Amino acid sequence: MKKQTSSKARKEATKPAANHPVSLKQLAAHLGLNPATISVVLNDVPGRTIPQSTRDRIKAAAKEMNYHPNLLARSLRNRRTLTIGILVPELGDGYHTQVLSGIGDQLINAGYLYFTAHHRHRKNLVEEYTRVLIGRGAQGIIAVDTLLEHPIPVPVVAIAGHRHIQGVTNVVLDHMRAAELTLNHLCALGHRKIAFMRGQPFSSDSSDRWKGLLAVAERLGLKIKPELVVSLDRDLTSPELGYPVVYQLLATKQPFTALVAFNDLSAIGAMRALQDFKLRVPEDISVIGFDNISAAAFAQPRLTTINQPLTEIGRIATQTLLNKIHHTAEPGDEITVEPELIVRESTGPVKRV
Repeated sequence: MKKQTSSKARKEATKPAANHPVSLKQLAAHLGLNPATISVVLNDVPGRTIPQSTRDRIKAAAKEMNYHPNLLARSLRNRRTLTIGILVPELGDGYHTQVLSGIGDQLINAGYLYFTAHHRHRKNLVEEYTRVLIGRGAQGIIAVDTLLEHPIPVPVVAIAGHRHIQGVTNVVLDHMRAAELTLNHLCALGHRKIAFMRGQPFSSDSSDRWKGLLAVAERLGLKIKPELVVSLDRDLTSPELGYPVVYQLLATKQPFTALVAFNDLSAIGAMRALQDFKLRVPEDISVIGFDNISAAAFAQPRLTTINQPLTEIGRIATQTLLNKIHHTAEPGDEITVEPELIVRESTGPVKRV
């Protein structure tokens, strides 16, 4: 009787107050079991013969006593944190959100967690956040619309990365094909006086997208007039991005019949500016966007655009990174994704005077 009382007292002494997490040693003392046995059960280690009744007792006690395994210690021992770092310029609506959705879905399926750091295209933050993410155990980095400048000591995949850096796999859209789809569509509708919107210098795709448009325009015999080219320079993720530059272009009274916007958000802002000038889209001016974000199909009018499958690009980049981490495939330096023309209501035949 004395032994039973002593045993019960010992268990009560090792049992902490409710809602306070306990250590593995405390849980083991409470159950009167070896800590290694408890670790095997709670981590579902295969090949160990432990009675089911004991397994049930361990799991019930762990739940009751609010025990959680130290995942960080385990991951450091295994050198596998199951964590990915993501660098992104901002966390607003549109392009980046849809790419991150594809990344997140793929990592969930693979059992990985991720840290996201947004840097607003500031070089010092890109450098600092890369070091911080790796220091916190990131096994790899996905850089979205982020200008990388040198090799990084973990596997890296860059979305919209256009620099060839050792150890970095770039997932890029075929911007030459996108330019062909854009200008062939407008030319087929009879447009020759076309205005263009160049992207911000800090956007990863700006240079390649513009080079593609210049090359295809020359091939088609289209003259790009400098007075019909406007440049974005604001770090915005709303239709406000495209509104002021198109409003200023309209104020110059330079005639044009179609506008090629840098992306869908700027295209939606441009359509608002046209409407404020009492111009109809597409009856007076046709507008074509880029990206095919979710809002494009609900703009007024619905936006014709170049689709780059943003969610799928996120998935492709993530799987590529996981393949690099686990050495299951050698992806090479670049993966090219094909664009698609989505024709909606914002483009139509040139207005005949």
